[in-house]
Amino acid sequence: MAVFEGNFTQTESLRFAIVIGRFNDMVVNKLLDGCQDCLKRHGVDINPHGNQVDFYWVPGCFEIPLIARQAAFSRRYDVVICLGAVIRGQTPHFDFVAGEVSKGIAAAAFQSGVPVIFGVVTTDTMQQALERAGIKSNLGWNYAMSALEMGTLMRQVNGLGGSSYDQLAAASAVEVLSGDRA
Repeated sequence: MAVFEGNFTQTESLRFAIVIGRFNDMVVNKLLDGCQDCLKRHGVDINPHGNQVDFYWVPGCFEIPLIARQAAFSRRYDVVICLGAVIRGQTPHFDFVAGEVSKGIAAAAFQSGVPVIFGVVTTDTMQQALERAGIKSNLGWNYAMSALEMGTLMRQVNGLGGSSYDQLAAASAVEVLSGDRA
């Protein structure tokens, strides 16, 4: 049996899409700073005019999954990172937005076979959000680390005889249909 793990060193050829929800920009901009700092320190060229990272700005978190899905299905990226902040208010709006965003991001990853990182902070208060975006620690860094690890891991997985998720999925489907799966 083999062991497959992502790493944080073979990043020079990885391509990233970062989808950023503008709403709650005081928090989101700090998450983006942390994310970019991590990518840069791990050898990724974060210049928007470079060839490794593209930035997609959307109005709010609810719009993130649509663009994340489009970016993932474009096959231009190894990983899509989604950054946003949903802060509870006086209405049930928080529950609807947070739930749908998480489902949409998960669906984009599952349907496309491209890692889509959930970097949406969901908190009860602005103070909690700011703590997660830099006062205590910056989760943007953690989201970038997840992206690096998943990007390098998927390169290994896709190198197992199939060059894409679609080929791996098709092979699995044939095994299931033929009864050859262990």
